[in-house]
Amino acid sequence: MKWKEPAIILGTRQHGETSVILEIMTRQHGRYMGIVKGGRSRRMAPLLQPGNFVEAEWWARLDEHLGLFRLEALDSHASRLIVLPEALYSLQLMASHLRLLPERDPHPVLYDMLYFFMQNFDDPFINAELLVRFELLLLEELGFGLDLSCCAVTGRQEKLCYVSPKSGRAVCEEIGRPWKDKLLLLPQFLVQKTACPIDFDDINKGLTLTDFFLTRYVWEARGIKQPSLRVSLIQLFERRFCMEVSTF
Repeated sequence: MKWKEPAIILGTRQHGETSVILEIMTRQHGRYMGIVKGGRSRRMAPLLQPGNFVEAEWWARLDEHLGLFRLEALDSHASRLIVLPEALYSLQLMASHLRLLPERDPHPVLYDMLYFFMQNFDDPFINAELLVRFELLLLEELGFGLDLSCCAVTGRQEKLCYVSPKSGRAVCEEIGRPWKDKLLLLPQFLVQKTACPIDFDDINKGLTLTDFFLTRYVWEARGIKQPSLRVSLIQLFERRFCMEVSTF
């Protein structure tokens, strides 16, 4: 068994005295693991850092075996990630989210989102929006997607301001107003293009929305807690947005 395609490195763990088990995300083969012989050497260590983009070649005698990786560097991001805490935390959180999916199960839309993030992680404001969209895609890929296309009651596509915690469907402002204390807020950047810059309030609404459904359908259902890293990342985003506002 053998395949070869571009991949984004998610992480490694020690395997024996000289090797590592490498975890990558690919478009066609999903999240994949395999052994890199000599992966603990000084020569290999820089290549195997999370966020690096590589050409990965995997082979094994049988498909169910862990298999071996041979790697070729395509683009190195690790040295830039290490000095950008929002970007580094975002990558680590996305990797944690991807581990909620079955190994070797292709999820090309999530790979594409992760790849786009890796091309734009220097901008913390793009990072924040991408994280919201990544978590919404994750819910969809897990079978718990939200319907934000129109109002659940009227079918209208205008003035969508809320999301029902029961159905995961959008609710327009007129219908939702009397029940707003029981509904989740819907940030406008998820339902319409706007010329106004996204602020932290928008990001917080989006991450509160995804947090609610991830907690209900994923974390609690599996008996696991929300990654503590997520809380730290939201705090980093808040400080970054506040710093930006204070400069004007």
